[in-house]
Amino acid sequence: MNFIVTPLVTFIVFASIYSLFELFVRRRERMAIIEKLGDKLDPASMEGKLNLNLISGRRFSFGALKVGCLMIGIGLGFLIGFMICSACIPNYCENTHYCSREIAGIIYGACLFVFGGIGLLAAFLTELKYANKAK
Repeated sequence: MNFIVTPLVTFIVFASIYSLFELFVRRRERMAIIEKLGDKLDPASMEGKLNLNLISGRRFSFGALKVGCLMIGIGLGFLIGFMICSACIPNYCENTHYCSREIAGIIYGACLFVFGGIGLLAAFLTELKYANKAK
């Protein structure tokens, strides 16, 4: 299981640093655009052209659905991986042989990514079905 911890921690650290820098850069860009357009903007000319999604209608976010489906897929991956290991490797719980641990790690990793991908695919198909139904 140690094979996944190092890349996961590295990804989380770099994603956090990147999103923090992106947040500050976006803020500066928006402030520069507001300052540049502040003098030229006439409220009468923008009447009816400004569309705010918050006012016109509710927009659904599927982030929670995606994360939920991913977690379901990861959980099923761990469960199926354990079942495969305990069924295929004799004395799986008592055996401390290195080869058995390596095989078990491969099986766990494969099941984890396969079922995590299936979870993301299910989230995408659900989102696609809802978007087609809304139209």
